[in-house]
Amino acid sequence: MRSRTLTLTAAAAAALLSTAALAANASGTPRPASPREGTVSAADLLAKVTSCSQISNGKYRTDEETSATVPVCGKNGAVFWKADMDIDCDGQRTSKCNEDTDPWYQDDTAFHQSDGKPLRADSLPYVVVPSSSSIWNYSSAGIKGGGVVAVIYNNKVEYAVVGDTGPNKIIGEASYATAKDLGIDPDPENGGTDSGVTYILFKNSQVSPIESHSAAVSLGDRLAKQFLQNN
Repeated sequence: MRSRTLTLTAAAAAALLSTAALAANASGTPRPASPREGTVSAADLLAKVTSCSQISNGKYRTDEETSATVPVCGKNGAVFWKADMDIDCDGQRTSKCNEDTDPWYQDDTAFHQSDGKPLRADSLPYVVVPSSSSIWNYSSAGIKGGGVVAVIYNNKVEYAVVGDTGPNKIIGEASYATAKDLGIDPDPENGGTDSGVTYILFKNSQVSPIESHSAAVSLGDRLAKQFLQNN
């Protein structure tokens, strides 16, 4: 879990600046960006989510300073929302994700790899869901760690997994790798995008192992086709 509302003290900031750059974790290699994943187009998916049947009890903010305008919607065995994208760099320490590159860095993720280690944000596309609250309980809605997510931005589709949880009143966050693959600035401090991202989470799905992106693409493509076929 992470929160972007933390304020660094002068001492903490100095400590961060004095920390030596951390070497990249040896496990996993960041993948090259792909213009398209699977066989389902962004346009076809977006055409299915033009209207919202709200399933959340309220709405979410995209950032601490914004008003609550984003509902969680339900349709065809999936839930979805349209928001911004903040960058999550939590999990395994690498040269791109560590205390020096990310002031909000935490060395853990809500869900773990098959070997028990935290996820690796700079190589695994994953999405952050809001922690359960009176607004919405992701688990009760059939969303679980490792569940498949179709993330759509600028006419591109990226398949990711549910990998972390965030503040219970804020929505719209994904890993460094998700942003990079979609052409969004992945810098955890200054990157991301203010709008235009659609997240479609397929209920009761689970990628195994969670760290296999190819498995996410395969399952995601199949579920996306089913999503389009359902009325």
